This record gives sequence, C-alpha cells and structure tokens, in this order.
Amino acid sequence: MPALSHEGLTNTLSMPGKSPVPALLAHAKRLHRRRWRQLVWLTGEPAECRAQALELWQGAYWLAPLWVAHQADNAPVEPWITPRKARTRLGTEHQLVVMDASGSAGFDPEALGALAGTLTAGGLLVLITPYPWGERPDPDYARFADHPWQWEQLTAHYLARLARLLDERTDIVTWHAPGWPQLPRLTARSAHLESVNDSACATADQVATVTQLMSLKRRRPLVITADRGRGKSAALGIACARLLESGMPIIIVTAPRLDAVESLFTRLEALCPEGARITPSRFQLANKSELCFLPPDVLTEQVAAKKLGGDGSYLMVDEAAAIPAFLLGQWLSAFPRIAFATTIDGYEGSGRGFALRFRSVLDRLTPQWKALTPNTPIRWAVGDPLEATVNQLLMLKAPLPAGHRFNGPLTSQVIIRGELAHNENALEAVFGLLVQSHYRTSPGDLRQLLDGPGTTLRLVGQTNAPQAVLVAREEGGFDASLAEQVALGKRRPQGHLMAQSLAAHMGSRAALTASWRRVVRIATHPERRREGLGRKLIDDDSREAARQGIALYGATFGAEASLLRFWLAQGFTPVRLGITRETATGEFAVMVAKALNAEGQAVLSTLKTTFAAALPGLLAFELPTLPAEVVSLLLQVLPRAPLTADERQAVNDVAYAHRDPVLARPALQALARETSVTQAALIAHQQLAAWAFQNRPLAVAHGDAVRALRQAIEQLTAHGMLFPHGVEE
Repeated sequence: MPALSHEGLTNTLSMPGKSPVPALLAHAKRLHRRRWRQLVWLTGEPAECRAQALELWQGAYWLAPLWVAHQADNAPVEPWITPRKARTRLGTEHQLVVMDASGSAGFDPEALGALAGTLTAGGLLVLITPYPWGERPDPDYARFADHPWQWEQLTAHYLARLARLLDERTDIVTWHAPGWPQLPRLTARSAHLESVNDSACATADQVATVTQLMSLKRRRPLVITADRGRGKSAALGIACARLLESGMPIIIVTAPRLDAVESLFTRLEALCPEGARITPSRFQLANKSELCFLPPDVLTEQVAAKKLGGDGSYLMVDEAAAIPAFLLGQWLSAFPRIAFATTIDGYEGSGRGFALRFRSVLDRLTPQWKALTPNTPIRWAVGDPLEATVNQLLMLKAPLPAGHRFNGPLTSQVIIRGELAHNENALEAVFGLLVQSHYRTSPGDLRQLLDGPGTTLRLVGQTNAPQAVLVAREEGGFDASLAEQVALGKRRPQGHLMAQSLAAHMGSRAALTASWRRVVRIATHPERRREGLGRKLIDDDSREAARQGIALYGATFGAEASLLRFWLAQGFTPVRLGITRETATGEFAVMVAKALNAEGQAVLSTLKTTFAAALPGLLAFELPTLPAEVVSLLLQVLPRAPLTADERQAVNDVAYAHRDPVLARPALQALARETSVTQAALIAHQQLAAWAFQNRPLAVAHGDAVRALRQAIEQLTAHGMLFPHGVEE
C-alpha cells in the first residue's frame, strides 16, 4: 500500500515550532511499518479541532485524503463529502479520513463503519467530537426522532457509551485540542504477510478461495463469508480472470450496486491487460469472452425470461447478505455453478442473519453446498487497532449468547435502557441475539435500541444471557386533524410506521388516532425455539400495554408462511398487505394487529372488514406472486359464510363432471375461503387458492392443469368434509 511521502514527512518534521502534528506523522509512519491503522479521537471546541485536523491534513502527502462533514463550512478542504455519502467511497482507498461529528451533522455510525474499511495501512481516521461528548444527543438523532419528539429531547445513552469506551481504550490516539495528542505505545512489529505460491494472491486464504471458485461443481454452490478487508471481491476478480482466459464465454456477476464490485473489476483489468472494460459493467477479452455485471432486478428478469442460466453458466454474487433471500434462491435454481460472497459484519449490516436464513434454502435446494471463511486480512495486518476499535464501538462482533434452560415457570422482565448502556456484557448479549435472528442489522440499529423514543425492551432469561428478546415501540395517538392530513397524503410525520400506513393506505383515520404498541423485533435463541418464549414475551408485553391504556398491539414483517403462522397462533389478525417487495427481505410486508380494549376492538373490526374486501382484488392484480402458502393462511382468517346450494353444485360439476373451472371461479373462491383445512389437504388448498385468486395454473399444459385442479378440489371436498360426492340438500 502507498505510504506517507518520505519527502513530505522529512520536510514537516524539520519545521520549527510547537505543533503536535510532526509527532503524529511520525506515529503514522510507525503504524505503516506494522501495516496498521488507528483512530484519532480529536475532541474539544469544534473550530479548534478543525484547525488541528487541517494542519494534520496539510502536514504530509496523504493518499486520497477525505474530509467528512455536513456542509462545506465545516470542511475547509477538498475533497469533502457528507456522512450520508460515505457509501459512495466504497471501493476506494484513503490514507487519511477526517470525520467531523462536532457540527450540524452529528455522529453517523453508518458512515464510520463504511469509511473505516477504506482506510489503508498506515492510515489515520480522525474523529472530531465536541467536548464533553455524550451528555446530550446530537443532530444526527433527528433521523429517528419520531413525531412529536424533537431530537434534542431524546436520551444520549449511545453517545455516552461511545465516549466512555473511547476514554477507556489504550490503542487509540486521544487528542484534546489544543493540547498534544496522547500517542499509544505500539506493540512489536507484526509479522509480514505469509508467502504464497500464487503471485496474484496476497494470502493463503485468498489462494484457497480462488482455487474453490475455479473448480465450482454443478449444484454445489460455494458460500464465502468473512469480515471486511479479507479480499473476497478481489478473489472473485482473480478467479473470473482465469476462467475467462481458459475459454469460459461469459460470467455473470451481481451485487447490490456496481461500485460494490469495483475491486473485482480492478483485479480483472490488472490480470487481463489485453482485455478492455467496454462499459462500466462489462469487461471483454480479445477472444470475446466477457464478464457482465447485472443488478439484481435485471438479473432476475433475465432469469425469468429464460435468457440466462442453464447448463454451463456461472454466476458470482458479491455482498449477498444485502440481497433478498428469495432472489438468491431463484438464482440458485437457474445457475448450476454459483458462488455467494458476503461480509459477516460491517456497514452493510450483519451477514449472520442472512447466513441463518439462507442456510435453510441451501440445505433444501443444494444440500451439498460448501462454506468457506477467509480469516487473514489483506488491506491491513493482523492486530490492526482501528478494526478492533470500530468493532467495539459499533458492536459489529456481538456473539450469540449461550443457550440454556432454567427451572420454574417462564418469566419476562423489562430492561431499563440506561442501565443496559452501562453494562457492556449485557448489551452485547442482547444485541448479539437480535443480530443472529434478524435478516439484516446495521450499526445505526444499536443507537436506536438505546435512544429511540417510546421504545420498550423486554427479555426472557438473565440480562447477561437472554434467551428471547422483544423490542417494541409506541405509535399513533395523533389528533384528528393531523390524522386526516396523513390519510389524504398531505402529511407524513416521522415514524409511526404501522399506524401511518393504515391511515394512508387503508384510509383508517381511527388507526392513527388510536394508540399502538408495535413489535419492532422479536428474537429467540436458536436452541430455545418452539418452547413458548416468543409467546411469553408477546403475552406479557401486550398485557402491560393494555394496563397502560394502549388500544392496539401490532407487528409488521415479511409475508413468509412460518412467520405468519406464528403471529396468527398468537391471536393476531392480518390488517394490511404491502403491494411491493421489501428491500431487505424481498418479501411483501404483512401487518397484523390485536385489540387491547374496546376502542381497539372498534378500530380492528373496521380494519378486518376493509382487509377482507380488498384481499381478492390484491391477489388477482397486485399480488399474483404472493406465495401460495401465505395466500392459504390469509384466506383461512377471512369472515366465513357457508357455501350456497348453487356454489356447491358448481364445485361438484368441476370436480366430478366437465365444467370449465374458469366459469365456476366464484364458487371455487368460496370453496378455498370456506374449507376447514386439514394437514392432509394442505397442499390441495394452497393449489386451489393460488389458482382461484391468482390465476396460477397447476401445470404448463392446459389439460394437465385442469386435471390437477380437479384432483385438488376432490381432495378438499373429501378432507374438508364440506360435502361428499354429489350435492347435499
């Protein structure tokens, strides 16, 4: 990696005066010899801190220095970006990053997580904060200050925790402006990177990764998971270069964004100088072999149209944890040779939830899949102080707490968040459980957990070893005038996801004037599932909410059959279906609710009626791809009415005569809605529901489809016990 310019260092160190910058530059030079990076915590009066940081910036020839601030007034140099633009720097390298959290931007945990990974060996990440820090919230809290809260009114447990941890760490540079920085003692110089027998690879781990990518087997996908800086994307680029040179005609690559695979293209261009990047997303060799990047939505369209996939095709997926699992499953079926690479922990959000969720898909579709975990860092050396610091501050490595059973009845307890913020072991255990159970968790989620307004945290088990955790948030309670404005689409106050959605999309003003408690997350230890821990949390929390006078208790989640089945079993009722897929899960969102008092019952009754009336049309037009298992469950909770004699006759004519099912669709919809589904007839009910409401044929050929439908109807009439062969009078 490029070092600080020796000429620049020499000139700076020879300058007279009392500036602390020369000492800090000499320290950076020592870091570079060890291939380490470090955090500089620069705290004090903002203008003084910026002046000191600017002197450091100008004191040497840094590689691609970057200043991060909310506005140009706080960024005295170029280039500068706002914290929200931090992800645009992914794929680049910096030797100095100044992150100003002292001004009108505040501290952005997502930006710190993203930019820390771009810092090269010998680099410094300067974090400017006011002094004292953590006594009050900062302007970045405005992002989760739900109406009617103002960010100044929130607690600052998260920032106080950061300040305390930084004050305790001995492997950072602490600089109280305008004083001198406290330079930590560095341990002995770390070992050089191990020698490898592959000139294109930096570590033995990377050699092993490239070898596995070069020898992908049919229906044996490779799943590469590792921390950032382990060379996953570069390994993909090396393998793609060699596959193309060996005659592979085309390789498809996908990722959430094109810039996420920039290092892949960089390696490809370096190893194949005779090739050319003919567009930002295509690289072609002289022999016309090419690598083509496609965004996930385009790739999915091409697969659905049968334009991609099939025998001999290769697909490389980078940052797979940021792509919905249902898309990964579709690609898994289409491409016989496929590799998934993803970050386990980091700015993208945890890949651990992805690993747990996607593992079941892999086990079902390709049970011979292979896992690979490179451990050796490439951009920096083992023992890097910055990586350790950022991991602790953002809690990127929170492990799953130990699973255990305890004697006696199940009990739950509410955790005081201020106390949790001061108990690092307990916080790590709670957050680790939430991370393991959720599809994606970002660095900002910890801040919202500790300081989000109207948030309740309840757990089963010991505080340091929770076995189940529930996070809930207060919603609703708007005045009638504001509720009307929301329903008309004229206002959208921050927060109140469920209550506002029901007002804006279902027209229910009462859903927004009523008070709610919504479950934001619920997680059970993998070793303690199906033991009633989740039910206990919901029961206790909803009872407490009822005692507080809250009218409704709800949740929103991806419409996946097992999740929906769980919530229905707890007595909740569906009240809304989203009509677009969620970005994180790739699933349609479903909202469920339960009334806690008479006011809530009146609101819920109207919501149920509105939902029941809307569901058939949604399934036919906006939701024709909603999974049949979910459709079957939703139909079973609709208001029931016995089939009329005419409807029974129509069903009988389809099942046992030759009546065209299309001309009896209303009767078949009634059958799907009214059948009491047994386990033996479950698949038949799902088939009928998908055909009757979503027009999804049961086979490709028309004749086969009609025969399969008739068989499903026969099975339902037998197991559902609606009526025997023939028509009941």
